[in-house]
Amino acid sequence: MRETLLFEIPVRMERWSGRVALVTGASMGIGASVARRLVAEGMKVVGAARSIDKLQALASELKGQRGTLIPIKCDLTKDEEVLAMFAKIKKDLGGVDVCINNAGFTHNKSLLEGSPKEWREMMDLNVVALCLCTRESIASMRERSVDDGHIIHISSFSGHRVTPNKAVHFYSATKYSVTALTEGLRQELREANSNIRISAISPGLVETEFIANARLAEDANAAKKFYKERGSLSADDITATLVHILSAPPHVQIHDVLIRRITQAL
Repeated sequence: MRETLLFEIPVRMERWSGRVALVTGASMGIGASVARRLVAEGMKVVGAARSIDKLQALASELKGQRGTLIPIKCDLTKDEEVLAMFAKIKKDLGGVDVCINNAGFTHNKSLLEGSPKEWREMMDLNVVALCLCTRESIASMRERSVDDGHIIHISSFSGHRVTPNKAVHFYSATKYSVTALTEGLRQELREANSNIRISAISPGLVETEFIANARLAEDANAAKKFYKERGSLSADDITATLVHILSAPPHVQIHDVLIRRITQAL
């Protein structure tokens, strides 16, 4: 039985070969890992991020693979840039079949220290941009009568529990929103008799640039120590889970996967 299952997963991924996936926040971390794997599986991957140089470097790295990476510079917090990106995808590639809402960030501020500007910045990327990319992706699927598309939110364990770390309490609120939005979209798609699926992956601690970028650690060395002491997953661990979700039979919805290293305490 085990051999059969291991054989079926890549076979099921074959149905995505040649199709279009949008990966937000694709320039680093989980997004870059997902982009690499989906290109290897033969997909046309649109990598969206503000760091176009990193996206272009990743595209060069992936030349010669079964699929391709198409870099698009996009500030996801600017609605007009998101809509322009979808218009370009429609013109150049036809539309989106898979949308991976990966982009997200946090400010290193407690609820008592944070500012409305910082809260809005987190909401704009972690919640509003995710909703807009989801809406436009599903509109693209429906326009082309694609009824087997897939939306996957990269969420967080912080969308299921509040830790004593006050620096990420507002971030946790944004991820609780993603948990609600995942279920809300499932209900709306079911009501519409759609076979488009919605899933979320909620990782615990993952070793990426997230800690350093959020200034939750003093520098890269401190961030590395942070990850080592607490025990973390790798970006590729999350990608493996995402491939499992995409590989599920079309009638199966894997709703929200909570994944953490076995040594993680919370």
